[in-house]
Amino acid sequence: MTERILLAHGDGGVLSHQLITGVFHKYLGNNQLNQLNDAAIVKSEHGSLAITTDSFVVKPVFFPGGNIGKLAVVGTVNDLAVVGAVPKYLTAGFIIEEGMLISQLEEIVKTMAATAHEAGVQVIAGDTKVVERGSADLVYINTTGIGFVPEGRNLAYSRIEAGNVIIINGSIGDHGLTIMSQRAGLEFITSLKSDCAPLNMQIEVLLQEFGDDIKFMRDPTRGGVATTIKEIATASGYDMLLAEDNLPINEVVAGMADMLGLDPLYLANEGKFLMIANKIAAKKIVEKINKFPGCSKAAIIGDVKTGKGNVFLKTAFGGTKILDLLVGEPLPRIC
Repeated sequence: MTERILLAHGDGGVLSHQLITGVFHKYLGNNQLNQLNDAAIVKSEHGSLAITTDSFVVKPVFFPGGNIGKLAVVGTVNDLAVVGAVPKYLTAGFIIEEGMLISQLEEIVKTMAATAHEAGVQVIAGDTKVVERGSADLVYINTTGIGFVPEGRNLAYSRIEAGNVIIINGSIGDHGLTIMSQRAGLEFITSLKSDCAPLNMQIEVLLQEFGDDIKFMRDPTRGGVATTIKEIATASGYDMLLAEDNLPINEVVAGMADMLGLDPLYLANEGKFLMIANKIAAKKIVEKINKFPGCSKAAIIGDVKTGKGNVFLKTAFGGTKILDLLVGEPLPRIC
């Protein structure tokens, strides 16, 4: 542990995990919190609730494909959906910087409302605070999401088995590189925009149609695909083998990431899910996903193997390299 907080403590990588385990789990740890899932599932006599919370500090707050309001709804809804819940309610807390234009705030809230409507959720409670100029980069948003888990539905690390496959619902790294381009003032010949989108409707269709063939899900936001799969491997105790040739990466993202010295596997995503599924059903699952809007690049990207929680990438040249948690963050403040 370092003595002071660094930006890298918020990247979802190694320092984030050290901070969570070394401070938060040390004092607040319990069976729910320590699982490090996207949402906690709480059982009661009336059924199971899924609860998640998130804070959004993206810079800039407006970007191609969305803004911080859309991101706040999408990030919360998707965290509920990947644990098998049907999202229903959100709360929203706004920390607003003195001097922000009312028209900017109105655009953010308007987009937030439209995204909530698209996702079928309601914002039922909120809070507003204003801080001094220079303290908040226009606005920060904190959300809590609540959803209901249908009886008998179970997406847990314990359901992952050797022989399963890894599926992603589309291209990798679009959000992370979009935010970088806006922050650095880069202009691309080809239009690039964030993949920010609510996934709960699509996920619910898949869970209803394929049921037990879907073993586990996560959304690869901070730290990207590589970090998320490493977390899954560590928690499940199985090795994960990814095939570089199967990774759906847009040409613009691949080219610009290469030029900037970035690995798309560690770039953030805001409209993607990773799924561990039964191999027999995987082809049909991918075919179904590819029929959803914006998901034409869904693919099987890897396999689950017996092992010790390692992640390997079979490169296009036939070699194999180890993938680990993100160390350092070229894109702080991406969500």
